[in-house]
Amino acid sequence: MSGAPAASGGLRTALSYCVQQVRSYDYHNYLCLLHLPPAMRKAAFTFRAFNVETAKAMDVVSDPRKGLMRLLWWKDVIDKIYANKTVEHPVALALSSVLSEQKISKRLLKRSLEARINDGNRDEYAIPETVPVLERYAEDTQSTILYMTLQAGGIQSTVADHAASHIGKASGLLLLLKALPHHVSKQGTIPYIPASVAEECGLLTQAGGRSEVRMGDALPDAVFKVASVAEAHLQKARELTASVPAEAIPVLLPAVPAQVLLDSLRRREFNVFDSRLSSGVHGISPLWYQLKLNWHAWRNKY
Repeated sequence: MSGAPAASGGLRTALSYCVQQVRSYDYHNYLCLLHLPPAMRKAAFTFRAFNVETAKAMDVVSDPRKGLMRLLWWKDVIDKIYANKTVEHPVALALSSVLSEQKISKRLLKRSLEARINDGNRDEYAIPETVPVLERYAEDTQSTILYMTLQAGGIQSTVADHAASHIGKASGLLLLLKALPHHVSKQGTIPYIPASVAEECGLLTQAGGRSEVRMGDALPDAVFKVASVAEAHLQKARELTASVPAEAIPVLLPAVPAQVLLDSLRRREFNVFDSRLSSGVHGISPLWYQLKLNWHAWRNKY
């Protein structure tokens, strides 16, 4: 008789863990999710928490092999969840509950995770060859979260999916740019500036038979070129607004923090090493960020 309440308590604890993880590590999206209808929040927080877990895997270890093992463990976890097997991890328990209630594509979860695994598997000095390669990674890791959230809300709209694709790509590209100082301090290289862009800006060098992006005065120019691609995606997403179902608008609110980050980069002349980019929420005060977010939500805009 006590099994059901215990299980219910365990799920509440798991869901609380998911919310706290998103609040701690993905605060700009945490605030976005609060604008979702209550019925969608459980799934949305769970998907974002899953993203936090997989995004952190390579960063919380000194040995990349351990991070990769963690990502492979998550790949096994997804298979077990879809096979109705219990995995004692808060995010896994929350995912299991969401998937028992909603029809969520296993392909999307795997796509997100495999992108992380492939990124973790690459040589530490490897850089993407072109912008489309980086866009694909951004879509695989960010747009997929929006796709799954739309699925959880029962929103079937090709237009909403297209908007989600653009917003995820923009968000992913801009977050990679913001994280460049972290990667430089950790591994001493600039990993997410495509070789084609680095070459245009005179930053591409050859060392030991491999291409590297060197530090230089033209780095902000390279950042600007990648950020401009993100800006184009945001513009394309907003051009679809009139055709996007009203119930999908809250799911697409992550366009707002992407725009905030883009604007902050522009104010800092695309110098990603300007410490003011890390202050507040994407370089602006939390209060101002919340006002922007609330204003968009109130106007049914993203």
